Amino acid sequence: MREQPSASELLDAVAEFMAKELMPRLSGRVAFHTRIAINVLAIVRREMTLGPAAAAREAARLAELLDAEGDAEALTDALCERIAHGEIDANDPKLIEHLWATTMDTVAIDQPNYATYRCATGAEQTPAAAEKSKE
Repeated sequence: MREQPSASELLDAVAEFMAKELMPRLSGRVAFHTRIAINVLAIVRREMTLGPAAAAREAARLAELLDAEGDAEALTDALCERIAHGEIDANDPKLIEHLWATTMDTVAIDQPNYATYRCATGAEQTPAAAEKSKE
């Protein structure tokens, strides 16, 4: 039997309280900062749930790209050094693929409702694509 809510559930509960109970009573600067706090709680929850897998994928891609071992931070430093010294071309398809995947994982955590991200992941069509599909 589980006695405690998870950290993610606690963050959701606080964010829901702030959104449903506090926000309707607030205005101006305090409302603005409360909305920021609600967003921060959501980012922290996504970082906790999505971050470890994203970091593992990033480290695996970097290890393959560099043919080296280490954590994502050390491998990223090594990647930057190799790019700076011309050892890896900025137009290398493997590099571009890595950067795209890293960006998508980052946006999934930081801003999953970003329209371009939603389109890229198939979560939402752009208005132009929706119109085109009606034809």
